[in-house]
Amino acid sequence: MSSRREGLKLGVEEEFLLVDPATRRTVPMASLVVPHAARTLGPRAQHEFLATQVEACTRPVTTAAELRAELACTRQAMAGAAESAGCLLVASGTAVLPSRHPLPVIPTDRYLRVAAHVGPAADQIGAEICGCHVHLGDLDRADALAISAHLRPWLPALQALCVNSPFCEGRDRGAASTRAGRYLAWPTCGPAPVLEPQEYERTVRRLLAHRVILDRKMLYWYARPSEHLPTLEVRIADTNADADTPLLLAVLLRGLAHTFLAAHRSGVPPPPMASTVLREAHRQAALGGLASVGTHPFTERRLPIAQLTTHLLELATPALAETGDIDLARRLLHRRLTCGTGADRQRAVFARGHSLTDVVDDLAHLTADSGITAAPAPGTSDRHLDGSAAPL
Repeated sequence: MSSRREGLKLGVEEEFLLVDPATRRTVPMASLVVPHAARTLGPRAQHEFLATQVEACTRPVTTAAELRAELACTRQAMAGAAESAGCLLVASGTAVLPSRHPLPVIPTDRYLRVAAHVGPAADQIGAEICGCHVHLGDLDRADALAISAHLRPWLPALQALCVNSPFCEGRDRGAASTRAGRYLAWPTCGPAPVLEPQEYERTVRRLLAHRVILDRKMLYWYARPSEHLPTLEVRIADTNADADTPLLLAVLLRGLAHTFLAAHRSGVPPPPMASTVLREAHRQAALGGLASVGTHPFTERRLPIAQLTTHLLELATPALAETGDIDLARRLLHRRLTCGTGADRQRAVFARGHSLTDVVDDLAHLTADSGITAAPAPGTSDRHLDGSAAPL
């Protein structure tokens, strides 16, 4: 980070699947993997909703270099723990091969109550949804909500960069992010409303009173103020096997957050975008990834998502330059636009051998090898390339 400006802190939470190395199907080994990983990560190695999943959290850091190191550390610790338990750590938004149902819920009181509350969503095909959540802080509630309001129409473009779940339980489901569609079965999942702090409190209390949610952790909006950390949490991305994707997402989000915080403090209102238009933009991003079409938040023009990402970078450029992240952001975004998304890579691997086990093996290898920039997917080229949060 440039000494000219200390940016908001960055933190990343990543959810992973645990996979049998022989069958490549998910296995309920979290009770063995999490304690082993905790020897290195402490409380930053966590259980997830299902016993076939785990979560790793980076420390909050101030530079992109620190975040890259944190991602490598958490992934290596979790992958090593998985290996010790006789399974593989796999970063994919959904399980590639068919899972064994009913899916095993971690038997804590809260998770069992949540499972009963959401009903069929807990055991739907593709219920093993794995996301990547970015925390930005330190922020008070008012600033977090203001950034969220400005950020919300740009989130479909960022979502499109991170799609990584075309295969779900044995089939290509026709979407670059199957996870995004499966997640919509959960209460409150979707774009965050534009709220002032008092409106936020009234809204949350109403959702609790009507038992739409059981507790504040069940706010699954795409961006939400943390209830126990001074952060804004952004929740639109699939987990990705290469560590460059969450790094790019976090850096772009911080650049936009600085830009939008300055706009808010200057009295600039967030761009209006109807909820129906915004939900459709997210649906299109999930279906087509970078090949989809979105709506420009300022002009309301329909543009290719890939083009919107370049406009997003231009918008964030002054803030990225201030924090010293502009060259990294340009390089990683160029690579993503040139080489494709995680979903593109999964499909390219499958096209080469027509084997879903090959897809799982490629994901597992790339997840464990997270200290190295991802190689291009088969059939792609980067010849034009020049040149995280405290635990919840």
